[in-house]
Amino acid sequence: MKTSDFYYDLPPERIAQHPAPERDASRLMVVHRDTGAIEHKIFSDILQYLEPGDALVINTTRVMPARLLCSREDTGGSGEILLTRPLGDDTWEAMTRPARRF
Repeated sequence: MKTSDFYYDLPPERIAQHPAPERDASRLMVVHRDTGAIEHKIFSDILQYLEPGDALVINTTRVMPARLLCSREDTGGSGEILLTRPLGDDTWEAMTRPARRF
């Protein structure tokens, strides 16, 4: 499996910059595995879809602005650096795209 398998077009204006004022009013997309049908709901509807024995994983991590867009002065080529974890002393673990050019 490649990370490119997970790339999809997401226009910048569709990326939430702040949490919804009422957190349980945030958007919820439901995909029915048996039919592939998609429903758009709000998060407070989630209890309609949970059954005994289901596991609900809650991600409480915060997103930090760590995506650096780059361009080469000599060729005009572009790239991207995603800082993933501070290692200390102003050093970071990072992912790059396109990786071979970095």
